[in-house]
Amino acid sequence: MARYDDPSFRESMRLRLDYNNMMSDMLGERGIREDEIDGISDQLDQAARALVDNRGNMRWRELPYNQEQIVEDIIKAAEEIRKRCEYFVVLGIGGSALGPIAVQQALNHLRYNELPNRKRKGPRFYVLDNVDPETMTALFDVIEPDKTVFNVITKSGGTSETMSQLLIVSDILHSMYGDKISDHLIAVTDESKGNLIKIARLEGLCTFYVPDGVGGRFSELCPVGLLPAAVCGIDIRELLAGAAYMDGICAEEDVRKNPAYMLGTLSYIAMRRGINIHVMMPYADSLKYISDWFAQLWAESLGKLVHRDGSDAHAGQTPVKALGVTDQHSQVQLYTEGPFDKIITFLGVEKFRSKVAIPLRYEDIHDVSFLSGHSLNELLQTEQHATEYAVMKSGHLSETITLPEVNAFTIGELLYMFEVMTAFTGELLDIDTFNQPGVEEGKNATYAMLGKPGYDEKRAELESQPAKNEKYILA
Repeated sequence: MARYDDPSFRESMRLRLDYNNMMSDMLGERGIREDEIDGISDQLDQAARALVDNRGNMRWRELPYNQEQIVEDIIKAAEEIRKRCEYFVVLGIGGSALGPIAVQQALNHLRYNELPNRKRKGPRFYVLDNVDPETMTALFDVIEPDKTVFNVITKSGGTSETMSQLLIVSDILHSMYGDKISDHLIAVTDESKGNLIKIARLEGLCTFYVPDGVGGRFSELCPVGLLPAAVCGIDIRELLAGAAYMDGICAEEDVRKNPAYMLGTLSYIAMRRGINIHVMMPYADSLKYISDWFAQLWAESLGKLVHRDGSDAHAGQTPVKALGVTDQHSQVQLYTEGPFDKIITFLGVEKFRSKVAIPLRYEDIHDVSFLSGHSLNELLQTEQHATEYAVMKSGHLSETITLPEVNAFTIGELLYMFEVMTAFTGELLDIDTFNQPGVEEGKNATYAMLGKPGYDEKRAELESQPAKNEKYILA
């Protein structure tokens, strides 16, 4: 029996949410009052019902349950990939890159690529998540294409950045192997729509599919994230089991018993007060890129121009990334003495995967020797609690999510909880959580400027914009 099938293991790995420091009991008048939550009980009930009634339209919610054969196929493909390559490179952007990066950082060795082959669970792992020419050049300075499998990921099959990367990589592979490049290229895309599926079929590529109704920022628990994770030796079954466990917890319609709903409720009340910044601050290097993944999820889902009825919304809360304790020395001054315009979510870890003792030295220098006899684990956790206290004392809102330990199960829980939190908050804001028209506007402008067919009207619009005033340009 896998450990995640053991009820005692699952319960021992349950995430803990402490929102004391969001409440007026701790913060006084700046905190959220119980009657504020009670005062929107009808909205909360309606949002909870909407998540139940519309679950069929949120296909990402079924990913923990409906991929048994896909997971088998991914694990088999990952085994074959590990046999024939020393480097595995993801070509993608947005959710196609941020999720794989976050999970790799969380669940594998923090110096994974620097480990010798005998100590690594899989090939060296890289993600090309931009089109900076220097980054592309630098990648090929450290990999050998003949020992590399490239994983191109785009659901739409038309993302300019990813397809540009693919054009460059496929050109290199064709120059080396002629028409037989399928051993070095694998695709994840829509099963029937878009240009990547056409290319995949033309080239005879092994292909996995992004399910209908699963948008990029909600796609980490489908082949978008599962394939890179499996290639690098991560237990993807346990990742999905953690998500399924959290789904069970999130089935509770009472907001006070549902961590995702409570997180959404608190954020919504804060937004109504004009608190428009959300800081994600993990106190573990393993969770560092969870902040990056969350930033896209939160910003792209909630940053909307209109409500569902077309009325003005300009909704959203700006996500900010921080890292404890690193950013105690760069940002916490602002968080304790700056404006009351933000929520801080601390991510803590109860038990780390290693322990490092601080030895006894320099006994006569008491300002240093007091650290002796403690551990880095204790120091990190103490600094987290101290920062939580300082933020609370200054009257700023904060909440803490604690992982019993960082493993595939708890990361599955965390990702899924944040996804449900986001969907619930979108319901409270009465917006379309799952579209991104603002992103599309920038894409369309890029297509027009680069001469893509069918964008003449957008090109004309761009050409008619007012000329820039030279007096506002310093050179």
